[in-house]
This record gives sequence, C-alpha cells and structure tokens, in this order.
Amino acid sequence: MQFQLMDRIDAHQPGQFLRGCKYLALGEEYLADHFPRFPVMPGVLMLQTLVEAATWLWRGSTGYRHTIVVLRDVKNVKYGSFMQPGRRMDVAVDLVSQTDDTATFKGKGTDDAGQQTVSALFVLHGYSLAARGPSGVAADDKLREHWKARWALLTGEMSKPV
Repeated sequence: MQFQLMDRIDAHQPGQFLRGCKYLALGEEYLADHFPRFPVMPGVLMLQTLVEAATWLWRGSTGYRHTIVVLRDVKNVKYGSFMQPGRRMDVAVDLVSQTDDTATFKGKGTDDAGQQTVSALFVLHGYSLAARGPSGVAADDKLREHWKARWALLTGEMSKPV
C-alpha cells in the first residue's frame, strides 16, 4: 500500500515554505481498521502528511536533485485534535536549514476549524539513484518526470493554459 496524502498545494516559496491541504474521506482504506466505530486519521499518517509536504518543498527547491527522499529524524511531535472523515487538514511546512543531502523542516497541521492536529520538527535525507551506479540514471530520469507530473497536478499547473 502506498499513500499519497497531499491533495493540493496552495502556496509555496522555494527554499522557504509550502502550504497545502489533505481532505480526509471516509472511503480511505486505513479508516476501516483504525477505530471502525470512531474513524480518525492515524497520528503517524498526519505526521506523514507533513513529511510529504516538506518533500515537495525540498524537491521544488532543489530542481528535483534528490529523486529519493526519506525521513531521517523526528523531534517534538505533538498531536492535537482528531482528524475525522469529512474534514480538511491544512498543512504548513517551513524549511529551517539544509545541507547538500539533508534538510530540516518544521511542520504543522490544523483542521478546517483551526484546531492543531499535529506539529513536528523533522529531518529529511535525499539522494539520487544515479549516485549508486549507472543503472540508476534511467530510474532517476523516470522518477523526476513522475514527480514533476504529480507536482503539476497538486499545484493546478496542469489546468492552466499554456
């Protein structure tokens, strides 16, 4: 199972911040097992939404240099109100610092009523497959095109006239 949790990117400034949202629908498969009588978005998926938003910010800020981005460290995770189906989680991530292959972000999620759902400080590590051998070059090219197409969908750039 693979999650792509961000539904929309509303605003971003490369190297600085990204704002977006996640709409929680009752039909999301993990809700069937996560408190079936009281379905809520698992805390780890709220955190993953922040990580995904930060990954998009970092990709866009570095020209998709890192085709693979993984979570390296998480600190100060705080959970607030539950995310129930039918609600929207507004996501805000800010780039705190970066080196060549790591970046630190602070992120916050709030529900559509303004209640905080999650906040954290976390570090991402990025690399390209080409750095691991010649066969990785083609894989990187394919991934880069995939990420660029997904970015266009999330930002609405696909629907803008050329």
